[in-house]
Amino acid sequence: MTSRIEATFARCRAEGRAALVTYVMAGDPDPETSLKVLEALPRSGADIVEFGLPFTDPMADGPAIQAAGLRALKAGQNVAGTLDLVRRFRAGNAGTPVILMGYYNPIHTYGVERFLADAIGAGVDGLIVVDLPPEEDDELCLPALAKGLAFIRLATPTTDERRLPAVLANTAGFVYYVSITGITGTATPDFGRVSDAVARIRRHTDLPVVVGFGVKTGAHAAAIARGADGVVVGSALVDTLVRSLDADGRAQAGSVEAVSNLVRDLAEGVRAASA
Repeated sequence: MTSRIEATFARCRAEGRAALVTYVMAGDPDPETSLKVLEALPRSGADIVEFGLPFTDPMADGPAIQAAGLRALKAGQNVAGTLDLVRRFRAGNAGTPVILMGYYNPIHTYGVERFLADAIGAGVDGLIVVDLPPEEDDELCLPALAKGLAFIRLATPTTDERRLPAVLANTAGFVYYVSITGITGTATPDFGRVSDAVARIRRHTDLPVVVGFGVKTGAHAAAIARGADGVVVGSALVDTLVRSLDADGRAQAGSVEAVSNLVRDLAEGVRAASA
């Protein structure tokens, strides 16, 4: 049976273009607005959505996503609430892949077996857990794969030829290449080096390679899309959402549309790269 992730990349390949992968934080700035944003992403041109699991100590994330997680936690967002948002999203969207992205602590606290069962029941397609290295695959990666959930691994500029096979060994769905050394949203990638890195990873795997960290505009997305199977944008969307909030951090009438407008620009960039 073809997964939603596989079907999406096959469709994008048939259209001669890269996939647009968009990240937002679950529960930011409140659960209901978060659901509206999630629902708007595919309508605006996103092919795959990553939904952040808020956590108090997000070590790989820059200031924008750290702040988004704190807003979500303040609004009462937790693992159960995040899975409920995915379940509600699925009621109106059966085709767009949903990837949960976050850290192991909330999942461990929730209970791995319970989490995997509830994630599958909600309609989750894959997991990105940034603080579980290959040496810890027994914790979550292998149980997730056994139940049909893709476990998506990060490769970075410092992942050398000796380390890469271990990173790819149990990766499924796609490989996420981190285009910069450091935290999210803090620098612009060197697009030439990114293309070379993607080519190097492709020599080791048949999985799609998507590129994220530092992509902020449609022009950035187009530059990445010329050499990758997918482009991930997160911090720029989170920044756009926060700029739309009122002085007390509450959503306003134009908040969802502000995010949608940026996604449309990114989608145009990705599609322009295939023209």
